[in-house]
Amino acid sequence: MIDNSYLLGLFGGTSTFSSGGLSGTSSLATKKAQPTPPWSSSAVVPEQEALVRSALGGRRLINEDAAKLDVASASDDYRRLFALYQGLESLNALANRAGVKGVSSTELSLITKRFDQGLKEITSYVASAPLNDVRLVAGVTESISKTSAGVRRDSAISITSPIHEGDIASPVTAFEGDVVFDINVKRLNETHTVRIDLSEMGGAARTLGSVTAHINDKLQAAGLETRIGRERQAAEVRTLQVGGRTVTLPAGPDLWSLAIRGVSTEAVSFSAPAPSDAVYVVQGTGTAGAHEVLKFQADTATAATAASARVGETQWVDGRVSQTPLPEGIKTVRASATGPDGALWLVADMEEGPGNLPIKGQSDVALIKLDSAGRVVSTRALGAADQASGYALAVDDAGRVAVAGSVTGALIPGKSGDVAGEVDSFVTLYDGDGEELWTQRRGARAADEATGVAFGPGGQVIVTGRARSAMPGAAGVGGWDSYVQTITSSQPYPTAAWDAKIDGTLQFGTTGDDAVQATAVSGDSLYTAGEEDGRLVVRRFQLTAGGEPQLLSTRDLGAMNGEVKGLEIDQGQVIVAGVTRNATLDVGTVNQAHNGGLDAFVAVLSGDLTASGAERLTYIGTENEDAVSHVKLLDGKLWMTGTSARSVSAEDDDPVQGYLSRVDPLTGTVEWSRSWAGQNEQAAPLTLAVASGGSSVLDRLGLPSGEIVQSESKKLVDATALRVGDRFSVVPASGGRSVAVTIDARDTLQTLARKIEIASGSRLKVTVASESATAENAREGLNSVLAGVQRLSIMARDGREGAVLVSGEPGRDALAGLGLSAGFIGPTATEDGPRTFGLDLPQALSLLTKDARTASGERLQAAMKSVRDAYRSLAPAPASSATSGAVPAYLTAQLANYQAALARLGG
Repeated sequence: MIDNSYLLGLFGGTSTFSSGGLSGTSSLATKKAQPTPPWSSSAVVPEQEALVRSALGGRRLINEDAAKLDVASASDDYRRLFALYQGLESLNALANRAGVKGVSSTELSLITKRFDQGLKEITSYVASAPLNDVRLVAGVTESISKTSAGVRRDSAISITSPIHEGDIASPVTAFEGDVVFDINVKRLNETHTVRIDLSEMGGAARTLGSVTAHINDKLQAAGLETRIGRERQAAEVRTLQVGGRTVTLPAGPDLWSLAIRGVSTEAVSFSAPAPSDAVYVVQGTGTAGAHEVLKFQADTATAATAASARVGETQWVDGRVSQTPLPEGIKTVRASATGPDGALWLVADMEEGPGNLPIKGQSDVALIKLDSAGRVVSTRALGAADQASGYALAVDDAGRVAVAGSVTGALIPGKSGDVAGEVDSFVTLYDGDGEELWTQRRGARAADEATGVAFGPGGQVIVTGRARSAMPGAAGVGGWDSYVQTITSSQPYPTAAWDAKIDGTLQFGTTGDDAVQATAVSGDSLYTAGEEDGRLVVRRFQLTAGGEPQLLSTRDLGAMNGEVKGLEIDQGQVIVAGVTRNATLDVGTVNQAHNGGLDAFVAVLSGDLTASGAERLTYIGTENEDAVSHVKLLDGKLWMTGTSARSVSAEDDDPVQGYLSRVDPLTGTVEWSRSWAGQNEQAAPLTLAVASGGSSVLDRLGLPSGEIVQSESKKLVDATALRVGDRFSVVPASGGRSVAVTIDARDTLQTLARKIEIASGSRLKVTVASESATAENAREGLNSVLAGVQRLSIMARDGREGAVLVSGEPGRDALAGLGLSAGFIGPTATEDGPRTFGLDLPQALSLLTKDARTASGERLQAAMKSVRDAYRSLAPAPASSATSGAVPAYLTAQLANYQAALARLGG
């Protein structure tokens, strides 16, 4: 075989290939441009166990000295990127270890603590690392950023739930019979009442068009501008999966609602003659975590207006007047109450904020106000930075609302409680519009929680709960103790901040585990009922202004074997209700004996708790498991809700129905009862509330009693989960001093926008953007008014480099409450500046649960990819080719000689 290099040499050529072919070493090999990264297949990858041991040993996760560069001239940017990548690998190793089956709780605690420390270390490093040719931020990179938190715009338009379906020219069932109500319009200091009586229409068909025309004629005659219209919800084509195929179903009928079209100068309310009492049941329904409010007539036999199913409602039962969904994001509802204006208040736990209300931590408490038609008027978030749960709710005659529960982590910005990580009690007082007046957080050294709240004489707030050690100002007894605490509050002058003062705290119980499960106030007497070392114990206290309650009497009713679900005071008698397996509770006359299993019970005691012949005890149930969720007293009758009796062997996913019953507490007679199914045959009543005169013909029309709220507070501490003192920082994109932006009590979107622009040195342009009322933020039939929202929109000012938003420290981060991501806002790449990459590593990453570990692992993998992308962006641009252009004549002649020689050899 002839060596090509010899051949070419004869003709003056030179071969760059050895006889070994292309695998040989090139004399023109390209010089290595970038150092070998730690994720390269040729790099030595540290073992996961070694990374975990090193991290738990206390070594820093980021060590620039350990980052090796195999290109001597490489920029220090590579060393810092490699060190950061190795730190992220260590965090990822910790996350993986936390998810290994069999890891002890002690080791998991150490891993979690080290993970949190490592996350802070990485965030701090990214903020301070002096990179030259690339920019990294711990958050995201965006050219435009908008707050997911939205502030509701004012609106005078209110849309009811649908009251008619199909042909608009057809008579409306809801208009049949005696339909009489008043429209009350307040203008300046004068109120105009317009009586609407559809019988005045004579024999005319009661269609939407004819009825609204009749109403508007009345309003016009009264010289008013408010009008009643109609709103169409167009039917949509539906699809169904059958045998793996999508089947399109015809669109259903159009739905029609009433529309109250007011003006800002007129306040509109509705009322009706001969109202009846109402009972609200809040329940979970179905298997997807949905919640809804069911409204019933309390006296169906004598009500002036018969209850009927409304358009689109499901699982209707006689006596129910409405069914309305609650916003998404609710985990559970533990308490409800009605106010003097007929509104329904709920205290709910949220794991994610509903609609335009992002929460700051893992869970928060929401105070939700609904009108009598079941539409959401307002939603207020407590603003916990970590976790919070709401257990109790009370409304006084002035409309003020008290909420009590437990909180872990910071509530007041910058304050995480006396013992970090322990659960503390809290109580918050709101005015009738849902605006916070004050919050008190009081905690024992060990865990404690507030489980009850009530109003006492003179507006005194009374909190009951339990604690595992001594509450401040009290002495512990042992185990879980019960406690009662009284708080007095005042406002020096109308615009001043409220001042709340604890009058006294009394801790009581046994050396075992105790808990107050129900609370009631009558005059200056406070009653509690609950479990004390396994016994059902009722106590009576004397309330004193400016001092702690004084114990007056105690009554032990025997072994609990269950739970107290309600405590009411009626005409000097104490009514205790709940569930028990004890067939021999120590109460005088027994109306109905125990039925076996778990039974509901109703006990009537004397006001001073002494035994007497007037006492009554009734067991209600079957031989199966009978559940009671909540009880309330109305006009001497006890209302009770829960789930219907189930077999002891029933599975969690077996069908279960909800029920509502009215019981005479003295005789034990069940006077009225209804049961119903839920979505997917799952109904779970949680709490109930009663309203005197709360039901009328307005329910059929979807109209609320009371005034329609056209405007809400625009202050961020009311409209969002933010609290005074929450903050974040703004840093110039090219580096420099950070400037803090702190939330004040009077801040609005407009004032916050100005603060951010100033903090950025005018590098950012911040505007208040408005969104249409037809979006998801104002769904018809769910919200009380059809209103759009406003949000902040942030971008780099023209010709400026932008800026970096940095989260506030744990416990006071305002970005979370605004629904903004920390990170860079501005152009991600410019001709004369470095490219920007975001790691998107929020400080809220956690290893506490399986889902949290999965989410943290995914975020860490994405952050490591961002580092790899930053590495690739540093690669030098390839040199331009030197062989472009026309081929020189001497090379053309030389190639011709090569070809001639090859032709001769080939013969």
